[in-house]
Amino acid sequence: MLIYILRRFLYAIPILLTVNVLTFILFFVVNSPDDMARLHLGQKHVTQESIEKWKASRGYDKPLLWNIDEDGLTKVKKTIFYDHTVKLFFFEFGQSDSGRDIGFDITQRMWPSLAIAVPVLLIGLMVTLTLALIISFFRATYIDTFGVVICVVMMSVSGLFYIIGGQYLAGKLLRLVPISGYEEGLISIKFVILPVIIGVLSGLGASTRWYRTIFLEEINKDYVRTARAKGLSDAMVMYSHVLRNALIPILTGVVVVLPSLFLGSLITEAFFGIPGLGSYTIEAIQSQDFAIVRSMVFLGSVLYILGLILTDISYTIADPRVRLD
Repeated sequence: MLIYILRRFLYAIPILLTVNVLTFILFFVVNSPDDMARLHLGQKHVTQESIEKWKASRGYDKPLLWNIDEDGLTKVKKTIFYDHTVKLFFFEFGQSDSGRDIGFDITQRMWPSLAIAVPVLLIGLMVTLTLALIISFFRATYIDTFGVVICVVMMSVSGLFYIIGGQYLAGKLLRLVPISGYEEGLISIKFVILPVIIGVLSGLGASTRWYRTIFLEEINKDYVRTARAKGLSDAMVMYSHVLRNALIPILTGVVVVLPSLFLGSLITEAFFGIPGLGSYTIEAIQSQDFAIVRSMVFLGSVLYILGLILTDISYTIADPRVRLD
């Protein structure tokens, strides 16, 4: 088991390195520091002096990969690649283009994102699995047909409709919860309850239909027929056999949303004024703060790869035969 986990971590290193190098090329080769300075200054006639001053204040005036003016290891260390790419592997995010400590901002803003993402993931998973099992249990009946139709309708509705409709109904019309803002502590519940409900509802249709398809594939397999032939009830077969054997594709779907546990939802946090990492990224894009955007791209890559590793480990728990692959 330990060798299996170690092998998965070793696989992740070249993937993360490739993503980071591609990000470096995109930000510093395709889009040069001079281009970033012109975009950030936002003036029609930007002087070369102001460009050089902007680059020097942010460490973008150094050579890209190799500093011929230095000696020894400093030839590599005093470069843009080392300061803004290599240091990310040690989670040294540095300063934003506006002068803020990115690492500190991340540690502060991750909690509002978690306050929304974790309940959405857990509640959504329980609700969708339960509904999918019920619909699959009543397959080829009016309940199954009605459930699929409702799922397709919910899938066809944009997530913005749920957000705007929820804000109008619960916030403005019924005045049950605030529609914007955030406060720390237990009082934060009243600010996140509406985003959590909307997050669960917006993903309900697609997830339920997906899990229903998985369960129906399992129901038609031989081991289900054998279990029924032994006299087990349909409910016992569904919960003890079908659900257990459907865990691997379910876990595969869950890994996709793992990065959002920390990075937050861009649209939800922006509409509800939640100071999480999602809104942090949106603000950085709007203000053209390239340092923050690079850090969020790197952090997202790390979290996604970590999610893949955790999923592989969970596969071995659900089906020990997987570790032999």
